[in-house]
Amino acid sequence: METIRLRVNSRRRRRRGFAAIVVLVLIGLALGLWIGWMQFAPNKTQVKPDYGDPYALFYKGVRLEQNAIMDGNELKLPLSALEKVFSENVIRYEAASGSIIMTTTDHVLRMKTDELTATLNSKPYELHVAAEKRGDDVYLPAAPLIQLYGLQAEYQPSSGTVTLMQAGDQIARVKPANSTKGVAIRTEASIKAPIVEQVAGGEVIRQWKQENDRWTVVQGPNGAVGYAKLSQLEQSDSQMVPMPELPKPFEAPALAGGKINLTWEAVYDNPTNTDKIGDMPGVNVVSPTWFELQNGQGDIRSKADAKYVAWAHNRGMQVWALFSNGFETGRTTEALATVETRFKMIQQILAFAQLYDLQGINVDFENVNVSDKDNLVQFIRELTPLLHEQGLVVSIDVTPKSTSTTWSMFLDRVALGKTVDYMMLMAYDEHWASSPTAGSVASLPWTEQSLTRILNEDKVPPQKIVLAMPLYTRLWTEKDGKVSSKAIGMERVATIIKEQKLTPKLDEASGQNYVEYKDGDARQRIWIEDELSLQARIAIAHEYGLAGVATWQRAFQGGDVWTTIDNALKQNQ
Repeated sequence: METIRLRVNSRRRRRRGFAAIVVLVLIGLALGLWIGWMQFAPNKTQVKPDYGDPYALFYKGVRLEQNAIMDGNELKLPLSALEKVFSENVIRYEAASGSIIMTTTDHVLRMKTDELTATLNSKPYELHVAAEKRGDDVYLPAAPLIQLYGLQAEYQPSSGTVTLMQAGDQIARVKPANSTKGVAIRTEASIKAPIVEQVAGGEVIRQWKQENDRWTVVQGPNGAVGYAKLSQLEQSDSQMVPMPELPKPFEAPALAGGKINLTWEAVYDNPTNTDKIGDMPGVNVVSPTWFELQNGQGDIRSKADAKYVAWAHNRGMQVWALFSNGFETGRTTEALATVETRFKMIQQILAFAQLYDLQGINVDFENVNVSDKDNLVQFIRELTPLLHEQGLVVSIDVTPKSTSTTWSMFLDRVALGKTVDYMMLMAYDEHWASSPTAGSVASLPWTEQSLTRILNEDKVPPQKIVLAMPLYTRLWTEKDGKVSSKAIGMERVATIIKEQKLTPKLDEASGQNYVEYKDGDARQRIWIEDELSLQARIAIAHEYGLAGVATWQRAFQGGDVWTTIDNALKQNQ
């Protein structure tokens, strides 16, 4: 009997153990299902957006390091953030004077920190709040940024975001695919992340960028920036940030003959005797070298001559007077360094232009420190709108691109090309006065290469480029292994050819006529500027659709040079 009881008890224990195992398995399954469900269940917690500041700045859905500030009811934006938004340096701050300069193609706005008085071009401009310096940054009132650049600064108090949008930006917009459920904007690209804004069906959401194939960065109607699932969105439309109201673009006055045919008039100590200037058929612009920077304070020396202007106008020619820096690095650095000295130069140029009835200004700054590259661009940006306001054409002379810092690399041809009306490419000197080897001042292949580099590398529009051609060449002397040269004009070359009884021959490499002769033990060589070379250069101008040509300088001319240039320019028109 005892044995039977033991067997029965044993069976009962086994049944109880089996039941316990079943219960545990069921509990485990339930727990697993619950954990699995929790793993894939979206987080429904909604939190208040926290971007670290009540005026957190965003651009294209990206949180900028800086924040805006509020002055009364007006926003102020940090310059360091604006420099990341604008593709060009259109806003300049000069700490020494607290000056802020904003430039566009048509306007120059000058203001100072902590001051409500400003000037737009030359007129007073009223500010409701002043720019201010805080820490290492400068904060600018949003109003002029909107007026000049069309920049939009949208503030949403509920989310504490300030969204910057540039004029012309095309912004994609989406909406919830399920109009009943709407869509959640989350702090991270995960359904487990909390919600910063729940968007109802039918509301429009800005879509900034796609994070991956499942999530995208968006901004809700209340300004919250976060992530939304692509599967829960559908396309709505796109929004273009409106452009600011702009004045009619400046148009250079029409020239007789269409294409620019300019010649420089080199003026030294005495006024030009116009009685000794013969006819110049086809020349429609003269550029006398009248204005020169005298010192670092921005004073300008003038050699302008009203009689010369009257002479030119009576012959149907415009006068684009040249303004030079005197090719002095020190005074140039100092004069370009501050808004006060730059504006002093501009005021003098405007006064001279009005006094002498000029139609344009040609800027010729050479031998400039490469460290002044940005300051020169700033000067041209401040100068051009004010000259345009007075109806004046603005051109600047540039050298071909080279590795010379003070004669080439200081020129930001990209920025300058966007600002001026015309860029004069001084396509000379390939072989300069002290060149160690004799050669052409401007061979045809070198000239074309100099042009195409600026067209292709700097993206200067061809209709803005004027090809400047030399009317001079060099008489090269080779003796005892040494090379020297001197510049000579076209008439002097013709005299040498006649006196030496020479017959010019075509030099295939340069594309120019060439002569050489002996003078005692010295070998004399000349690559000639004549009808052949001028016609070839103008053919290049036609081929690339340039604005015209210029010649340095009038006194070097000889023969029928003006008729040759005029006839060549009129071809293909």
